[in-house]
Amino acid sequence: MSDMIRIDDTNCRGFLADDALSAARNRVAEALATLQSRSGPGSDFLGWVDLPVQAREALPPLLETAEEIRAQSDVLVVVGIGGSYLGARAVIEALRPPFGGDDLSILYAGHHIDGGYLSAMLDHLEGRRVSINVISKSGTTTEPAIAFRILRRWMEDRYGKAEAARRIFATTDARKGALRTLADEEGYRSFVIPDDVGGRFSVFTPVGLLPIAAAGVNAAALLDGAIAMRGKCGFRDPHANPAFAYAVLRDALYHSGQSVEVLASFHPQLQYITEWWKQLFGESEGKDGRGLFPAAVTNTTDLHSMGQYIQDGQRMLFETFLFSDIAEVDIALPVSDDDTDGLRYLAGRTLADVNRQAMRGTALAHLSGGVPNALITLSSISPASIGALLYFFETAVALSGYALGVNPFDQPGVEEYKRNMFALLRKPGFEQLHDELTARLGGLS
Repeated sequence: MSDMIRIDDTNCRGFLADDALSAARNRVAEALATLQSRSGPGSDFLGWVDLPVQAREALPPLLETAEEIRAQSDVLVVVGIGGSYLGARAVIEALRPPFGGDDLSILYAGHHIDGGYLSAMLDHLEGRRVSINVISKSGTTTEPAIAFRILRRWMEDRYGKAEAARRIFATTDARKGALRTLADEEGYRSFVIPDDVGGRFSVFTPVGLLPIAAAGVNAAALLDGAIAMRGKCGFRDPHANPAFAYAVLRDALYHSGQSVEVLASFHPQLQYITEWWKQLFGESEGKDGRGLFPAAVTNTTDLHSMGQYIQDGQRMLFETFLFSDIAEVDIALPVSDDDTDGLRYLAGRTLADVNRQAMRGTALAHLSGGVPNALITLSSISPASIGALLYFFETAVALSGYALGVNPFDQPGVEEYKRNMFALLRKPGFEQLHDELTARLGGLS
């Protein structure tokens, strides 16, 4: 597992002076010391640091429940938003076959407010055996609470309250909150979200592990990969600690004038890894007018759209390429006497090789266009390497946030839209704000 993740910063070196790199190393070294001493802001949310080890030891009961879900269900609906679903979805979509291949379908609800989507889901569930995993620390987050109220009523109407309760699994706070109260009253089996782990760092808690295991992904191997990466993330030597090296690179580029980081994957199954990464870095760094804006593309698809901007647009961004060395399954281009498509020169070559050359060609093109780009290479797309990757990113964002001088573990800006939405929906207690917002909206109301 020692080489599951490698970083190559060759295509960034020409954009960074030695003193910029030295200053960045000093900032990140201080950040690592702060993280290790647990003395920085948000230190009461550092449970994720040791979580893979603790989760590995506590895994057997969760795996038993996952097997029960698989045995009784055709569909598992995962209800959550943000960190309460993105980590699980990222892992599941990275590691399950893209066109099924498993007897349990995983669907997602509560991650937006759209009646058409939920109505279509209810139609789809008819005639199928259904279980629900509702994930919320409070139970009152608007989007998942709306979806769960509707899905719970559907389950009770279809199965009756007792059987519905047997098929609903709650992941929530250990002691308090609306969902904890409901789970206790209705007899839902439940798993605990630790108090010292924030939502976007919760993929190695039951928040992520229960749906991941139910989906048939090897949760033990996922955690083993994270544990192996944890062993590397305490070193100040960037050659031994890839998270340190990545944080130094990001910090140096940020202080050299870059304001946007584009995470560019060359594997469609990693699309939700990049979505999870966007939340992790956006919520952790974007505070007090600071932080890199995290964007993501999936190549080569997006080379035919966003690629134009990256190549020729404003020079305020850098790229981090995410690529796997090994294709678990591959296909070769067939030989053909007909060369109408002009592909005879590729006959016999595998698509993994073609994809690799596309990545290398893109890196060189964007470098020529003035875009620094680094390469994160995964040894494979496997449970262990994905577990290592997630822990690597979690550590890197903690170091990046502390180096920037922000608290990487809170998200005060997320609350503003909620207050406005509650007021516009006339939630009790928001009457005065309702009148103020309505006046501000004017013709938009």
